Amino acid sequence: MAHPPARPPGIGVGTWAWGNQLLWGYDPSQDPVLEATFAAAVEAGLHTFDTADSYGTGRFNGRSEALLGRFVAALPPARRESLCVATKLAPFPWRLGRQGYQRAFEASKQRLGGRVDLVQLHWSTARYAPWQEGPLLDGLADLVQRGEVGALGVSNMGPRRLRAVHRRLADRGVRLSSLQVQLSLLASEPIGSGGVADVCRELEIHLIAYSPLALGLLARPLDRQTWPAGPRGALFRRLAPALVDLQAEMARIAVGQAGGLAAVALNWCRAHGAMPIPGLRRPEQVEQAAAALSWTLNLEDRARLDGLARALEARMPANPFQSD
Repeated sequence: MAHPPARPPGIGVGTWAWGNQLLWGYDPSQDPVLEATFAAAVEAGLHTFDTADSYGTGRFNGRSEALLGRFVAALPPARRESLCVATKLAPFPWRLGRQGYQRAFEASKQRLGGRVDLVQLHWSTARYAPWQEGPLLDGLADLVQRGEVGALGVSNMGPRRLRAVHRRLADRGVRLSSLQVQLSLLASEPIGSGGVADVCRELEIHLIAYSPLALGLLARPLDRQTWPAGPRGALFRRLAPALVDLQAEMARIAVGQAGGLAAVALNWCRAHGAMPIPGLRRPEQVEQAAAALSWTLNLEDRARLDGLARALEARMPANPFQSD
């Protein structure tokens, strides 16, 4: 397992659920609550907001970026400047060549109110269309070199592909700023020996953990008997019976600490050098996430959680686009 950093990273905010009806039951009537959630996050010091041009379903495609852009624009200028606004561009089959992302980037930037601090390749095409990825990365590097975006990151890459992309960008004089992968106590592969956490530390790439709460399962009270609707509920019912020992240990660690089970799960990611970006939809969820910043896991607790995570047979489904 990876060694803890000298100073744990902060905590950001994921916005996958903003506009997603299929998994999260989004409805426009939720927008005021999402805006209050955003405001609470900024106030609490959660200043990195991550979105993507593919977030949103059906007629709400692009809604996550549009909502985030609207909320950012409403802030006072000084507050606005303190944020990091990050988005991911999907390598859809029709996005080809060095200019393949140009229209997509302009559309995302417009939805985000003209503000993009970090642009990310949403996933690698190395496994199914290796010829597509290089030119798209070159196009993103062009954006950085022209000063149109502050930094470049990638997502859903394993250690081998990450090293190759880092070399390609370094040859152009462009720094690979970040890697975003699924990382939680139910998806701990990135922190295994030789995993991407090791590579990120070696190459000084910021590691970002999405789904750090396993779609909310790791923040779920142990005695709750109701389940979410739809696919999340089905997943929770399948995984929950195998989590008794893990959640008992999380509950033990949470005693006397702020933020409950959610804070334990988030601080486990931070203890491994990753900035977690939990999906936040309500102000009370912001309170839990922000509370995690007030404490850190000690080495003994981290080691016990590592062992339980390794032993689990029940795991989150892997992202189908994750490369080696």
